[in-house]
Amino acid sequence: MTTMIAARLHAYGMPMTLDRIDVPEPRPTDVLVEVKACGVVPNLARVVSNFFGKLTPDNKMMPPLPAIFGLDPAGVVAKVGEQVWSVRPGERVYVNPARSCGSCRMCRSGQAQDCPSWTLQGYFGRSQEVMRAYPYGGLAQFITAPATALVKLPDTMSFETAARLGYLGTAYAAMKKIGVGPGQALLINGISGQLGLNAAQLALAMGTTKILGTGRNAGLLDRVRALAPGRIDVLAVADAASQPDPLVAWAKAATDGHGVDGMIDCLPPGAPASAMMRALYCLRRGGRAVNVGAVMETLPLNAFWLMTNRIGLAGSVWFTTGEGEEMAAMAGAGTLDLSALEHRVSPLSKVNEVLAGMDDRNGGFTNFVIDPTRV
Repeated sequence: MTTMIAARLHAYGMPMTLDRIDVPEPRPTDVLVEVKACGVVPNLARVVSNFFGKLTPDNKMMPPLPAIFGLDPAGVVAKVGEQVWSVRPGERVYVNPARSCGSCRMCRSGQAQDCPSWTLQGYFGRSQEVMRAYPYGGLAQFITAPATALVKLPDTMSFETAARLGYLGTAYAAMKKIGVGPGQALLINGISGQLGLNAAQLALAMGTTKILGTGRNAGLLDRVRALAPGRIDVLAVADAASQPDPLVAWAKAATDGHGVDGMIDCLPPGAPASAMMRALYCLRRGGRAVNVGAVMETLPLNAFWLMTNRIGLAGSVWFTTGEGEEMAAMAGAGTLDLSALEHRVSPLSKVNEVLAGMDDRNGGFTNFVIDPTRV
C-alpha cells in the first residue's frame, strides 16, 4: 500500500476532511505503525476550534496546516527503520505521542518532559520543527514515530483499551509524583470524569488503602464506588462552597480527623478555582497535591497556609514511555482492571460527528475511539 486515508484539518474551526495521501516512510530510528484504534479526548474539540485562543499558528504552538490530529494511537508495527533492532513488524503497540528535541540539557539528563521543545504528536506543542518531523496523528491509517515511543501491549489488552493510555498515563505519572500507594488516603477531585475514573482504577492497582472521590452526578459516583466498595467512597458536591465546607469535613471524618495524604485534581479547564481550593483544604499537614485537570482560573492560594502546613502542590503533564510500559504490565498481570470502560468505536469518516457529540457520555466510563481501518 502506497497511499492511505487521513482525517486532516485545513482550517481551525472547520470540520476535518478525509484526504488520500502517501503512506510515510520511517526514518532509520523510526517505525511505521498501522493504526487500529485512536482515542479521542474531549479537549481535542476545543483545540481544533481554537477554544484556548493562544493556541494559534502565530505563536507556533499548533501544527502546520493541513494537520493530522489524534493523540492516542494503538496498532501494529508495519515496518521498522534500518537502525531499529528490538522492535519487529507485527508487534502490537501503543504510540506515546510525547516528543522532545533529544539533545538539549534536559533531554541529555533523562528529563525529556522538561525539554523546551516538548511536543505532543497529533496535538500541539512547543516546537514547529518537532511537529514537522512527526506530522502524523492517530486519525490516519498509518503513522511514523520513534521506536523509543512504543509501549508493547499485552495480548489481553485490546487496541480500544490501549487507546485510553493517554488519560491513564496522565493520572499515573501524577500520582507517582505524590507517592500514592499502600497506607495512603487519596482524594480524587472529579473522580467520575475521564481522568478521574482512570485515576481511581490506577489507585486501586497501586495498592491505595482509601480512595475518596468528588463529582456532581450521583449516579456516576455510585458506579465508581461499585468498582471497590470497601476502598472507594464518594461525595456529590455542589458548585457553591458552604461553611463549614462539607467536603473538608467529610474528608477529615474519613481519615480520623487528619485529612488525606494526597489529592489529584482532575477537574476540566472550565471548573472554578474554588472547586480546586476546596480539595486542597482536605489535605493533612504535610499532604501533597498534583494538578492534571487544567483548571484555568487563578487560584486564590495563601502562601502562608501552604508554608505553615507543609503542603506540596505540583503540576504534571503526560507520562513517559517507561510509565506506559508499567501500566501495560499491570494490565497484563490483571492488577489494573479496565473492564469498566465502555468503548464507543466509530469509523474514521465519523470523526467530526464524534467530536461534536462528546458531551453525550457516561462520564469517564465512555471511551471514544476512532478505528482508521474502517473508513
